[in-house]
Formats: sequence, structure tokens, C-alpha cells
Amino acid sequence: MSTWNNIKSFLTVELWHITPTDIASGFKRTVYSALKTVILSIRGFVDKDLNIRASGLTYALMFAIVPILAMVLAVAKGFGFADVIEQNLNDSFLGQMNMVPMIMGFVERYLETAQGGAFIGVGLLILLWAVYSFFRTVEQSFNGIWNVRQSRSIPRQLTNYIFILFLIPILMVVTSGLSIFLNTAAAGLSHVAFLRDMQTWLVKLLPFVIAWAVFTWMYIAIPNTKVRFISAAIPGVVIGTLFQLLQMLSVYIIVFLSRTSVVYGAFASIPLLLTWLQWSCLMILVGAEMSFSIQNQDNFEYEKELNTMSRRYKDFVMLYLLAVIVRRFEQDEQPFTAHDLAQQEHIPARLVAQLVGRLTEVGLLREVHLEGREERSYQPALDTHRITIGMVLQRIDCQGAEAFLQHISADMQTFWERFVDIKQTHSTLDQVYLRDLL
Repeated sequence: MSTWNNIKSFLTVELWHITPTDIASGFKRTVYSALKTVILSIRGFVDKDLNIRASGLTYALMFAIVPILAMVLAVAKGFGFADVIEQNLNDSFLGQMNMVPMIMGFVERYLETAQGGAFIGVGLLILLWAVYSFFRTVEQSFNGIWNVRQSRSIPRQLTNYIFILFLIPILMVVTSGLSIFLNTAAAGLSHVAFLRDMQTWLVKLLPFVIAWAVFTWMYIAIPNTKVRFISAAIPGVVIGTLFQLLQMLSVYIIVFLSRTSVVYGAFASIPLLLTWLQWSCLMILVGAEMSFSIQNQDNFEYEKELNTMSRRYKDFVMLYLLAVIVRRFEQDEQPFTAHDLAQQEHIPARLVAQLVGRLTEVGLLREVHLEGREERSYQPALDTHRITIGMVLQRIDCQGAEAFLQHISADMQTFWERFVDIKQTHSTLDQVYLRDLL
């Protein structure tokens, strides 16, 4: 029991007191970072209801799958490689369930219906709206995971979604072309065992590489925030590998789930398709949560203590950060970013960002954009000889809305006026009795 308590204490408290600058060993730093990522991903899975989000995404995809394939097939026909798209579908999970002919029939009829309106009327609008709604749902799911409240503007959304629709068929063609090229090269090198085996491994590895690239790009491009490459590449590789393994195991999964045919009969393919889409959407969202966890680990350092931090200690840290920025400015050195301050002073990044943000809001700091640096830096906004501790604390105390309550009693109004007067005129409040303000 004692061992379990020690492990629990380490994972919930002590691990979050260790910052990367506290660890000299690169291997140990990587292990601790991986532990934090796993813990945060599990917390995010539960707190952000990823399973429910995946269900909603599956529902949206069921409605949008035919319009999306119709758009992709229309683009592919324009370039003359519609057969390649159909072949890729046959090689996927849909092909294993023998659903491609049925889906392609839906797509052909959908395109004919849209063309019945000459692609200038209701048919085109319905098709575009179905595709737009699905991609918007995906973006909102990613933004929810990243705690981003504002989506992209509609013109940017349309640009990105159109780009994706053109990218999908092109990527399928490139993948098929590379597979054919590698298989042809392997056949030409059949007399050299080593080279033939290497070519065979490259053919098997190619789908994984494509999946890694696609998922990495997805985790960078979809959230409406800046995502570092390493934060997207790690979940991109992990989820891309799991996705390909799911494709490879599709035959066994179908056999295992085929028992549903006893209940559903001819409709057995529907729960199979829904299950595959649910797993796929869930994996994608778990990867997005991993990406968020990797990039924002610093924001969860000392999380328990920050949530119960006293006002006095917060004021102390804020004054210290301001003093460091002032001293650096007076020594004519390059201004610090919030990240620089957090690293140098070993203070949690979330707390630093919060405090320098407040100092900026009250007019004591100003943001500067230095050439070659994307992150904002901070400098004093006033003459440093004018900045006193009293000025700082007074501006922080007065930040925000005041005296906005209406229909207050006369006693409350009197109390407020005397309180403001005493705060301004008394150097210490120990000699002021609370009952005297009424």
C-alpha cells in the first residue's frame, strides 16, 4: 500500500514539480516528458469527453461520406485518374466489407443528381454544404481539444477545405505510383536478394510513411493555433501507425464482428462501418489530445499549487518578474519573452504568462516584436524611475470593473467610499477597525 501511495504521489504531485531545466540527463528528460504526455492525454480523454466527440464526428462523417467521395471523384475524373481512387477504396477497410460497389453507386447517383441541376443550382449547394459542415465539425473538435474559442474566418475555411479536396486524390495517385514504381524496381532486382528484400520492405513501409505525413500535417493544419512540428510529428507517427495496423487487421476484425449478421442480417455491414468510423475518429482525436499535451506540458507544472496560490505569493512573483524585466531594460539587454522568463527563473510557464499579461493590461509592460522571433517580448511601458511597489499593487488592485452594482444600500455606498479613502491615505490597515467603516 505504501508503494502504491508513493507512486501515486509521484505521478500526481512530484512529477509536476520537475521542470526540463532541472534534469541534466537527456534520456531521463525524455522519460519524464513521455510520462507527462500520457497522464495529460488520459486526463484530456476523460475531461474533454473524447469518446462523445468521436461519436459526434462519426455521425457527421456518415452524412458527409458520400458528398466527400463525390467531390473527390469529380476532381479525380477531371484529372483522369478516377480508377485509382476506386482501387484505393478497394484496398481499404471498405473494400474488405465489400461496400465499395454500393458506395460508388451512391456517389454516381449523387453526381448525376447534382448534374441534373447543371451543377449551378440546389444540387451543387447541397453537396458543398455537406462537405463544408463536416470539415467545420472536425475543426471545431480540434479547437475544443486545444481550448481555442475562435474558429478561422469563413474565407480561410473554404480555402483550406478546397485544398484538402484537391489534395486527397493527388495523394492517392502519388501513393499508388510510388507503390507501382517500387514493385517494378523490386522485380528488376530479383537476382540480388538483399536489394530485393530492401525494396519489399520499402513497399510495406510506404503506407506507414504516407500515414505519418498525413496525420502530422493534420495535427498542424486543423487547429486554429500555432502547433510546433515536434508536437504534431510524435502523435502523427503513433496514430498513423495504429491506423495502418487497424487497416491490416481489418480482415480479422470483420470476421470477429461478422457475428452481428445473426442479428442484423443483410444490414450487418452498417454496424461494421460505424464501428470502423468510430475507432478511426477516436484515434484521430486522441492524437490531437497527445499533440496538445506535448506542447502544453509546461502549463501544468505546479498545477495543484497554482490553483491554491495565495494572493500575497502571487503578488511577490509578479513584482519579481517586473523587477527582472526592468533590470534587463536598464542594462540595455534584449527583452525577455514569457518563455525566457519561465526557463531562467524556473517558474511555471502558465503563471508567467498570466502575470505578464496582467502587468501588460494595467499599463506597466508593453509587448514588443523583435525581428526573427515569433514570440512577443516584454519591456517596461513607463519610465523605470517612476515604478514603485505601491504603484504596481494599486494598479493591480484597481484592475477591472468597480462600483457597477445598482440600487445598493446607503450603508454599502458609505462603506465603499470610506474603504477607498482609507486604502489611499493609510500606510497600514492594522489600525483600522472593520466596524468603523459602517
